[in-house]
Amino acid sequence: MDFAPSVYEHAARVINRRPWDVSRDPELMFEGHAEAYRLYAHRPIVVGIDIYNLEAEALGATVRDPGGNGLPAVTEHPCADLDAVRALRLPNPSCDGRLPMVLEVGARLAAEFPEADVRIPVSGPFSIAASLLGLDRLLIGVALQPKETRAALRHLVDGQVTFCANVRSRGLDIAFFESAAAPPLLSPRLFHQVVLPPLADMIERAAHVVGHPVPCIIGGDTTPILDDILSTGTGYVICPAETDQAAFMRCMGDRTDVTVRVNTAPDVVASGSVEEIRREVDRILALAAGRPNVCLGTGALPYETPPESVLWIRNYVAELAAAGM
Repeated sequence: MDFAPSVYEHAARVINRRPWDVSRDPELMFEGHAEAYRLYAHRPIVVGIDIYNLEAEALGATVRDPGGNGLPAVTEHPCADLDAVRALRLPNPSCDGRLPMVLEVGARLAAEFPEADVRIPVSGPFSIAASLLGLDRLLIGVALQPKETRAALRHLVDGQVTFCANVRSRGLDIAFFESAAAPPLLSPRLFHQVVLPPLADMIERAAHVVGHPVPCIIGGDTTPILDDILSTGTGYVICPAETDQAAFMRCMGDRTDVTVRVNTAPDVVASGSVEEIRREVDRILALAAGRPNVCLGTGALPYETPPESVLWIRNYVAELAAAGM
């Protein structure tokens, strides 16, 4: 089984820099992700630190330095209502916000490590809308103005498809993230009625741009919406630590055409002992036993995760594979 740690803000840790500093400096971002890849040889390299902020910031959201080693987050939402979202000028990936920087760093990483799978993070429309409006205002819109919410999300999809085309034109690939849309924040019914139509449109159009099914990374309690996620045509899903993972894997059934990344509990990897980490990895391996197209993941590695813990997992999984287990 392959080991696929998710390295975003943790890329700052491996070069002993603050996430804020790395998120704003192309040299530091390149250095951090390059060093992480040298350490872990992970696939894919997803270029970024605060990956969910990129498009929202390019659309006018404010991201501030949280101080210390905190992860930057949106602190001011530029849109007062759904009409304001629909009226937004969609971003130009070549010049707006930090999008050009991430694309530049991605191209440099691909040139430096031609064997690597370098991907640019692309946020889903619901996650972007949450940053533009604030989550409370967006959820109220979902409940009371479902038609208008779908229209706002579809407007954002158009911008994301343009972003995907820009990524592809540089010889890079994408990783698609939409974790703001998952239960328990949304009920499965509202996910199906409001979020799924623009999400499916986004996945289909992105796949057409890049020429293959794209990953659809949604964290949270996703077992109740798994059938909807699979209906988008995605080729890669995660089995999050926050859901009933045994039920999730049962629901995958015979969908062996779709790769599943089964995530460990993030606190165990970040602060657990070797024995606790071993038990967690063994638990995941048992869940995945006998299924093709499955890999072991971590979720987003917290900044403070000791690199030694990540390396221990990588080596342990490699030893088991060498032993035919």
